[in-house]
Amino acid sequence: MRLTDCHNFHDFRHLAKRRLPSPIFNYIDGGSDDEVTLRRNTEAFESVDLVPNVLRGVTDVDLSTEIMGQKLALPIYLSPTALQRLFHHEGERATAAAAAKFGTMFGVSSLGTVSMAELAAKHDTPQVYQFYFHKDRGLNSAMMQKAKESGINVMMLTVDSITGGNRERDLRTGFSIPFRLTLGGMAQFAMKPMWGINYVTHEKFSLPQLDAHIDMKGDTLTIGRYFTEMLDPSMNWDDVERMVAEWGGPFCLKGVISVEDAKKAAEIGCQGIVLSNHGGRQLDGSRSGFDQLEEIVQAVGDKVDVMVDGGFQRGTHVLKALALGAKAVGLGRAYLYALAAAGQPGIERMLTQMTAEINRDMRLMGVTRVSDLTPDMLRSR
Repeated sequence: MRLTDCHNFHDFRHLAKRRLPSPIFNYIDGGSDDEVTLRRNTEAFESVDLVPNVLRGVTDVDLSTEIMGQKLALPIYLSPTALQRLFHHEGERATAAAAAKFGTMFGVSSLGTVSMAELAAKHDTPQVYQFYFHKDRGLNSAMMQKAKESGINVMMLTVDSITGGNRERDLRTGFSIPFRLTLGGMAQFAMKPMWGINYVTHEKFSLPQLDAHIDMKGDTLTIGRYFTEMLDPSMNWDDVERMVAEWGGPFCLKGVISVEDAKKAAEIGCQGIVLSNHGGRQLDGSRSGFDQLEEIVQAVGDKVDVMVDGGFQRGTHVLKALALGAKAVGLGRAYLYALAAAGQPGIERMLTQMTAEINRDMRLMGVTRVSDLTPDMLRSR
């Protein structure tokens, strides 16, 4: 199977599975506990149908949107995700370059493997810094200041990960950073030698957003221990309000699901929220962002920019979210599989196909702008 054989989400996933050692593929692919929420994220779209209008004289279609003052050429963006150079040696460099080529936003994780400063210097496209809240308040301030100095405009605080989810696939393979693989996990690496060759012949793996502040090398602190020992489970709304004021620019909360929390985010001055359950990787059995979208938009859509991620695989999925009032949709696994499959060309092919789907689907819906999509174009089953 080659990149040219990839025509949809499932094709990219299949090629990624063929190219990645099983422990790394399952780190991307898996969710928490029984993976009920992981499955529900995509299944949610099946409960809502599109109601197209015809004979609307659709010629040119404008896919642009604006979120938190950032102008995007597409209503989709590449969500911040961790450890990307494990999936392909280009990592975030490929992600950022592809996003820039398509004129959309990308995010860099606190657990990113390429410096946010390097990417900000190279690309003008909007970039967000996905941040975790640490027990050490001085560390939080230092990391935010570094982001400002790097030219980052938008802060995205993840609020659904004060502790790591129970990801049993990783427990079975022994996946961690640094690697502590089971015998079965090591055998899977031996079966994919090209991944190992790329890993050892390119620059040494690192976590530059954290390396300047925390010793993440050797056996001193695994990713799992980072979540359980360094992040602050006592984080509350007062902490976030102080952080919003300290940042002094566009600030977004990622991981909001309840209407009550959405209202509180608006009250403390957030410009945006992302309805998200962390790709089904945290609290299993929680609602999908799409399931919660309509009532949250009705509650705060006039006060904050509402975004959503989780399970988006098709252009029609994106249209359904936009029709309910989302300003933009975040993609995660959709581009990570493409990255693992072929690096930057893989992400560009995925974005080309997704853009074509959204464009075609908007024509079939009889609309020319994202703002033309409205709730009355949907029906629940």
